[in-house]
This record gives sequence, C-alpha cells and structure tokens, in this order.
Amino acid sequence: MKILLDFAPIALFFFAYKQWGIYAGTAVLMAATVAQMGIVYLLDKKLSTMHKATLVLIIVFGTLTLVLQDERFIKWKPTVLYTAMAASLAVALWGFGKNFLKMMLGSQLSLPEGVWVRLNTAWVFYCLFMAAINGYVAAFYSTDDWANFKLWGYVFPLAFIIGQGFYVARHLSDPDENAAPPGDAR
Repeated sequence: MKILLDFAPIALFFFAYKQWGIYAGTAVLMAATVAQMGIVYLLDKKLSTMHKATLVLIIVFGTLTLVLQDERFIKWKPTVLYTAMAASLAVALWGFGKNFLKMMLGSQLSLPEGVWVRLNTAWVFYCLFMAAINGYVAAFYSTDDWANFKLWGYVFPLAFIIGQGFYVARHLSDPDENAAPPGDAR
C-alpha cells in the first residue's frame, strides 16, 4: 500500500505533464506530494527524515521551476535528493560509525551487524546510481524523455527494494528458533 502511495505523485505528475506540460505537472506534483505526506502523517503519526527531505526538495525545486519558468530545477531535484541521501548514509557510516538504516529499522528487523553494514553500503551505491542516471537523462535528453524515464524508471527502486527484501529475509532470525521446545523447562 505504501509503495502505491509513494507512486501516486509520480503518476499524477506524469498525467498532468502529458495533458498540460511541465509547469502544470510540477504544480500537480507539489500538491500531490503535500497530500501524500498528509496521508502518511495521518497513518503513521510522523514523517520519516526521507519524507521530510523529499517534501522540502519538491516544494523548493518546484517553486523555483514555477517562479523562474525553468524546468531544469524540477528535473534535477531527484539527483540532488539521491546525492544527499548517499552522502548522508556514507558520512554517517564511514565518518561517524553510525548506521542510519539500522537506527531507523533496527527495532523492526533483527539482523547481524555485518548485514546492516552491507545494506547501508548497498543503499549508498544505489543512491549514487539513481543520482547519476537521473542527472544523465536530465542533462542529455528532452523533457519528454525525462518525464517518461521518471515514470518507467520507477522499476529501479522497485527492483532494488524487492532485492533488498530477499537479501534481508535470508538473514532474519526466527524468534521461535530461540524458544524452548514444548515440555523443556530450560
């Protein structure tokens, strides 16, 4: 359900872009993201750091796009977001010895420390890949091609998240595994 909720602003942006152009698409993206964050807040009673960063960047880059009538701002927003995410994860882990993924998800997932480090590292490289590919498409392709990439390029995060799920599933500890067998008083 949350993946569909995350996909909704992109789908609405794409529809508005195809109907009325980049500036209408940008305005719809901004409104849809605000609505999305409102729904997330109602459901979870909080917004994650990622949600807050996404909201701020969409509002800032969207406003710049609309006020300056320059589509480059909205096209480069994903590159800025992914680069900031990669830098934050990398600096926290390798600079300060803090694993943001473990800090955010550690209460929900019981994983060995090495797995947390590999997950964090995979996210750093994934974010760098996404920043680079968006930057490349934004710089060297038309706005129409970039908009199509935004819609169909959603396969990258879906594939990455599914891959992460399979990787994590292999390393999850079974809570029943540590329980005493029936009749065992330990």
